Amino acid sequence: MIEKNLKYGFTTGSCAAAAAKAATLMLFEQKKTDRVSILTPAGVRYDAPLEKVMLTKMEASCAVRKPESDDPDVTAGILIYAKAQLAADDFGEAAGTPGCVIIEGGEGIGRVTKPGLDRPVGDAAINTVPRQMIEAEVRSVAEEYGFSGAVRIVISAPEGAKIAEKTFNSRLGIEGGISIIGTSGIVEPMSTKAIVDTITVELRQLKEMGCDIAVVSPGNYGFDFMKEYYGYDLDRAVKCSNYIGDTIDIAGNLGFSGMLLVGHVGKLIKVSGGIMNTHSAEGDCRMELMAAAAARAGASGNVINRILDSVSTDDAYKHMTDAGIEKKSFEYIMERINHYLTKRGQDMKIGCIVYSNKFGLLGECGPKELIKKGLGESK
Repeated sequence: MIEKNLKYGFTTGSCAAAAAKAATLMLFEQKKTDRVSILTPAGVRYDAPLEKVMLTKMEASCAVRKPESDDPDVTAGILIYAKAQLAADDFGEAAGTPGCVIIEGGEGIGRVTKPGLDRPVGDAAINTVPRQMIEAEVRSVAEEYGFSGAVRIVISAPEGAKIAEKTFNSRLGIEGGISIIGTSGIVEPMSTKAIVDTITVELRQLKEMGCDIAVVSPGNYGFDFMKEYYGYDLDRAVKCSNYIGDTIDIAGNLGFSGMLLVGHVGKLIKVSGGIMNTHSAEGDCRMELMAAAAARAGASGNVINRILDSVSTDDAYKHMTDAGIEKKSFEYIMERINHYLTKRGQDMKIGCIVYSNKFGLLGECGPKELIKKGLGESK
């Protein structure tokens, strides 16, 4: 359910469907319009203003500007265009199919270059639900006017290539533009679903590439460490952001035999306390966990207090090394990390590598053969 105090938006799929409906309607009516309405799969009606309207006897086109919402979105404000044409011989075999809606991607719409995505390799990155929305809207207009031939719809976004540089698209295997996406038709404010969906897609791609061990890291620091320390091929690793628990669940559901988590101590120290979403809004007990490990290793009260007063995990680790307890402390920390990862992973084997930008490798846990195999799959 959408929170009433937050402003929701509409997906690129809804914008494309609205533009396609409007373009088709103008083509049949031979009259321009400035607004169109569609019903999204979520049951929310989208009354979309139209821009860049063009009409000839042979084709019609228009654009819908993607509304802004309270969800951070680099595609907010982008114009999504649709061009409608009646079937012609050069549209291919599908043009001869009665009632067929041919959907193509034009300028600024990415192309799929890797398997495991919603569309096959070579297709325009217009996902299944948006395609169904476009087809349903166009077909309803055609039926209203008694037209049983084929209609061609070309979706484009002239700003798409530039905007795609700010997205995960190239990493996912979508090149040259944005994706037309959405399952509900609406953008739910501040939702984590898009991030988790991206993790799912990347893990599925790894599986299809033949990887048996899912190698993941919360962020760029982890990627840099893997590349520098192990020479790891980053195209075979997945960024899980703060969603460690969700990533474990996804990897298990996709059938990976194991998962290797590599991350900075500032993130992964939280896992030693059973925290599976490491965002600071979910809890920040880094120094308390470091201090608890130090206490377990025999630290004095003064050392524990200095750790608790530290401003970073690197500072806390320095106090451990000064006291000569860093090795014993991290043996305990890695033991607890292993406990919680194993508990969450259930039947899936999980290994973990924790590092510091300043001090390097701090600890490992999990089956040695899993760590070796996970790192070796990039060779």
